[in-house]
Amino acid sequence: MQASLVTDNIYRLSANIESDVLFEGMWPLPHGCAMNSYVIKGRDVAIVDGVCDWDGVPETLYAQMAEIGVDVKDIRYVIINHTEPDHTGWIKSFQKITNDFEVVITQKGLELAQAFYGLDVKYRTVRSGDSIDLGNGKKLVFEETPNVHWPDTMVTYEASTGTLLPCDAFGSYGSVGTAGCDDEMTEEQLQFYEEEALRYFANIVARFHPSVVRAIDKLKNLDVKIIAPGHGLVWRRDPQRVVSLYQRFASFGAGPAEPVVTVLWGSMYGNTEKAIAPLLEGLASEGVKAIVHQVPQTHISDILASAWRSTGVILAMPTYEFKMFPPMAAVIDELGRKMVTGKVALRVGSFGWSGGAQRELDEIMEHQKMKWQFLEPVEFKGAASEEQLQLIRERAAELARQVKAAAIVAAA
Repeated sequence: MQASLVTDNIYRLSANIESDVLFEGMWPLPHGCAMNSYVIKGRDVAIVDGVCDWDGVPETLYAQMAEIGVDVKDIRYVIINHTEPDHTGWIKSFQKITNDFEVVITQKGLELAQAFYGLDVKYRTVRSGDSIDLGNGKKLVFEETPNVHWPDTMVTYEASTGTLLPCDAFGSYGSVGTAGCDDEMTEEQLQFYEEEALRYFANIVARFHPSVVRAIDKLKNLDVKIIAPGHGLVWRRDPQRVVSLYQRFASFGAGPAEPVVTVLWGSMYGNTEKAIAPLLEGLASEGVKAIVHQVPQTHISDILASAWRSTGVILAMPTYEFKMFPPMAAVIDELGRKMVTGKVALRVGSFGWSGGAQRELDEIMEHQKMKWQFLEPVEFKGAASEEQLQLIRERAAELARQVKAAAIVAAA
């Protein structure tokens, strides 16, 4: 990787997490993920956020500093917007080189940094509206944005260039090369990063979507010309595009989303699987798009992304030992943990000697406060009859009509 110029005396330093790594130890990265840091050169030099402490990664950061004419020992301020170790792990290595720097952080961030690292360094705690003048026209202003997605988070705003450095906010999965800005991308490439942003949001930020709404509202008073997040692209041609994207994603948590149905299905011996074709036929008859995931074959990361954007969800799974098909129960519980709420839904599936799936489903819905509105389920013993398959087709069409109506109301 090479350092790149974002704007006047603000540089992006980056290291890519490769595709064989699980983000946060659980989320697949088939296209990798960029970890971005930013160096701001005034009379004093500041670095905003950092990278993890994996082998060779801090050294990559130092090499990129040299490219832009910054000695590691020139860093006067280390700005920590967010204490999560993928942005702060490098500090242990950095302190071995120099102690002549000051960590700028929120009070909650200070508590977390001391718990994670216990470093004997100078700290300056800041609150919303506090600032640091770097000299030569460069001024950093801080705004607290708690719970996006940790309680310590803040954003840093460089006033002379209108550059917002929000760490995890407005980020995405996906590796980024030396051409890391939206004005260096084709429309097709931008759409790729937007899709990666949806999965990132659903995996990492979704549970905290009300805090995202509050943060965006707080930032309206800033004259933002560039958004430079901790993961993904720098948005300098059209920063409002990624703001609008995050506003849309956050709105899905409060009510209907897109006129789309996510179909989640699992089957042991093929009986429940035979219900999938009529389900898709019913949705198609009303012109509603379906996103289909087999459980447990599909990773929860992708399921979360499509469920988050969908107004409707279909659950097709057999009963297993008086309860739901276990992989499906785990998926639904995780959807609840991530606050995938308020969906229009339908359950179908096969059972053998006994039912019981509905009871466990109701328990998860109640425990996670998911507030899904279910149509009457279609449950069949053994293999479904032609009459039952037709009923499944009709129920799916009814779900599609409700999804369209809800999505229209949401868009109004």
